[in-house]
Amino acid sequence: MTKKHHIRVSVNGAFHEADVEPRLLLVHFLREQLGLTGTHSGCDTTNCGACTVMMDGRTAKSCTVLAVQADGKKILTVEGLAHDGRLDFVQEAFLAEHGLQCGFCTPGMLMSAHALLDKNRHPTEDEIRSAISGNICRCTGYVNVIHSVQRAARKMNRTKGKRRR
Repeated sequence: MTKKHHIRVSVNGAFHEADVEPRLLLVHFLREQLGLTGTHSGCDTTNCGACTVMMDGRTAKSCTVLAVQADGKKILTVEGLAHDGRLDFVQEAFLAEHGLQCGFCTPGMLMSAHALLDKNRHPTEDEIRSAISGNICRCTGYVNVIHSVQRAARKMNRTKGKRRR
């Protein structure tokens, strides 16, 4: 019998405690134990990026992070981007610029774009491409994703960088 580990983690601003198997991946903890199914599991090898979340302010591919490694950390998932029923700038921009098609990669793309704009409110196209390079999309061809990030940056800059959360 495998000994479970007790973890305490902040996810989207709410604290959660759980006893988890030492081999449980963060993506499965988020989806199966917390019911946050926006984080997708696409490859389990970090190649696709659909599982991207932010952990302590940095992007992390939750398919290769153990839940026990998240103990004491702050996690932000795609569900945590919207605030008070209003979409985040990045979410709004993806809708307006058609930065998604099937939507499977979208949560990871949103999280990568969000992380970029937290650090750089005036990214060049090359910087955007670099920021989303860890996310594979089989549908869009990335042009509208890039336009979405550019639109979000413009809106953030017009509002003097005030995020909704």
